[in-house]
Amino acid sequence: TPAQQYEVLKLGQPGLAFEHESRRFYPQGNLLAHMVGYTNVDGRGLAGVERSFDEYLMAGNPLKLSIDVRLQHVLHRAVAKAMNDFTAKAGAGVIMDAQSGEILAGISLPDFDPAQAGHAKANEMFNNLTLGVYELGSMFKIFSTAAVLDKNKIPLSYEFDAREPIRIGRFTINDYHAEDRILSVPEVFMYSSNIGSAKMGEMVGSEALQNFYDDLGLFRQLDFEISEVGRPLKPSPWREVNTLTASYGHGVATTPLQMSAAVASIVNGGLLVKPKLVLGADDATKIPENETAVRVISPQTSLKMRALMRLVVTHGTGKNADVAGYEIGGKTGTAEKIGANGRYDREKLISSFVGAFPSSDPKYIVMVMVDEPHGNKKSYGYATAGWVAAPAVAEVVSSMAAITGIKPEYKPEEQDVAYPLNQFVSVKAGH
Repeated sequence: TPAQQYEVLKLGQPGLAFEHESRRFYPQGNLLAHMVGYTNVDGRGLAGVERSFDEYLMAGNPLKLSIDVRLQHVLHRAVAKAMNDFTAKAGAGVIMDAQSGEILAGISLPDFDPAQAGHAKANEMFNNLTLGVYELGSMFKIFSTAAVLDKNKIPLSYEFDAREPIRIGRFTINDYHAEDRILSVPEVFMYSSNIGSAKMGEMVGSEALQNFYDDLGLFRQLDFEISEVGRPLKPSPWREVNTLTASYGHGVATTPLQMSAAVASIVNGGLLVKPKLVLGADDATKIPENETAVRVISPQTSLKMRALMRLVVTHGTGKNADVAGYEIGGKTGTAEKIGANGRYDREKLISSFVGAFPSSDPKYIVMVMVDEPHGNKKSYGYATAGWVAAPAVAEVVSSMAAITGIKPEYKPEEQDVAYPLNQFVSVKAGH
């Protein structure tokens, strides 16, 4: 300390001198561990932005991230609460600008203190948001539905027969919440029908569906500003059955960050979104240039998808994500993990929800993923996405609104973006 230095100097010993060193200090502690990363004892970056921009930072250049620390706190709290309430092993979350792809908050739990990285466990160091590759289940219905609306030009009134399971070879495709009837496009989406989605995939066709997923970046490693990025998985060889199962997210795996960017591309008017973490460092060579916007779907299809995602929250599997006045739309995804025996394990789930708001003109994407949640008394024993991840997204949106001053807008039901879809939805008795 300066006081200690003064005392030493007072000794008047000419043989004593001082060496000045700088060292990393992380004022936010664990909060940004996976995005910011950490360094070794010599100050060289070993992970996160510290690693990717090591030379740039070592030269004394400043670096600004798109992260809003207030929203990072909000997201961290919500994901941690969901993990705690459902005794889960891990979690991830992201808040993204739906238009620019700027990441306003990004969380991976469990996390670690970057100043004490040498003491962290392997599961704490692992970045579930950007490096973890997961089957995210029914969220993929956003993409297969967008594909069939955009490429096959079917009307929303188009019907798919979901009365019988689909048998193809040794595989059988069933519905989790069987409706046992013929369903319109909005009904397939809001009830999350695997049978209906598989028939949509069949209609789009194998090559066109794969190309569409690829156009959204779901089959390629994300070009991102940190190095810890996972490589998506898809069936190889791709058989006829894979076209059906990939329509509802079975057998294809990607990272939560990549999923969020692809959803942003669907709801923002149809322009491809590239996630962005680093701002305003023109000399940092690793920052990708903004390419000319690439259109993935038409503005009309994007509008329909926003209405369908809103319907999921007002009438479907995502009701627990609703926050009055903020017109949230979204999609649940509950997927079984592959166990040690190579088979899907019903007891080990990945439960996720991705939301976009406001649905009429989405500004933000919020996604929460929880790894291996366990049902509790409050959820009636369920550990599915509607119980686990949807309420966490609602909590994030409520807090975001309070912090950033986003004013609620209370509309009559007939002005809700999902209202025109009611004509295609017949509610059965008991629903």
